[in-house]
Amino acid sequence: MYEYIKGQLASLEPTQAVIDCSGVGYLLEITLNTYEALRRADAAQVKLFAHLVVREDAQQLFGFHDIAEREMFRLLIGVNGVGNQTARVMLSSLSVDDLRTAIQTQDVRTVQRVKGIGAKTAQRIVLELADKIGLVAGERKWESDAQNQARDEAQTALLMLGFAKPAVQKLLSSSQWRHDDGSPMSVEEIIKDALRRL
Repeated sequence: MYEYIKGQLASLEPTQAVIDCSGVGYLLEITLNTYEALRRADAAQVKLFAHLVVREDAQQLFGFHDIAEREMFRLLIGVNGVGNQTARVMLSSLSVDDLRTAIQTQDVRTVQRVKGIGAKTAQRIVLELADKIGLVAGERKWESDAQNQARDEAQTALLMLGFAKPAVQKLLSSSQWRHDDGSPMSVEEIIKDALRRL
C-alpha cells in the first residue's frame, strides 16, 4: 500500500521516527541501522521505504533507509517463527550485508548471536533463505516487480523512438537504474538517462 514516506523528520528515537508529510505525521517503526542513517540525514527532507503490517488489533508502519533493508525484512518475516519485531531486532543487530553473508555461508552461529534467536530459529532462517538470498548474491539491492515493469516500459518507448532493440536491451540490462539513495528511477527518468547513453 505504501511504497515510501517522504517529508520532514519531525522526531526521531532509536526505535521510531515521525515524518511530517504536508501536515500529516507518519509514525514508523525503525531499526537501529535506519536510526543511524536518519541521524546523519538532512531532517528537512528524509525518505523511508515502508512496509505496512495490518492486524486485527493494530496497524504498524515500518520504515527502512533503503530498499535492501526492507526486502531483507520481508524475507525474514516470511520465515516461520520470525515476527516483525524479531526481524527488526535482527536488522538492528546486523547489517543487511552481514546477515546476507551469514545466510549464504550457512553461518548459524552469527545469526544465533542476535538477541532472542535460538538455535532452531537460526537454523530455520539459514535453511529457508539460502536459496532466496543466493538468487541475489553479490547484488547490493533487490529488484522489485515495479522496477522490472518500469524498465520494460522504458524499452518499449525507446524502441518506438527508433533505437535498435539489441542496443536498447544491452543498455537497460547493464544498469540497476536507481538513484544514489537506492530508490528506483521512474520510467521517464530511465528513458532520459538512456537517451544520453544511446
